Amino acid sequence: MTPTTSSAAPLRADISDDAWATINSTVSRPFPRPRSGRITIKVINHYGDEVLKVIAP
Repeated sequence: MTPTTSSAAPLRADISDDAWATINSTVSRPFPRPRSGRITIKVINHYGDEVLKVIAP
C-alpha cells in the first residue's frame, strides 16, 4: 500500500501523486501573510504527538 493509497482510504478521496508530492514534505508551501500577522505552526513528531504554536507580531 502506497502513502497515497493509505491516506486516500480514510479520507475517501482520490489523491493524485502530484498533489501528494506537494503535501508530503517537511517544507511548507508559501502563503500570503494574514492581515493580523499571526500564524499557527503545527508540528507532529514521529510518535504522533502534536504541538501548536501561535506566532504573533
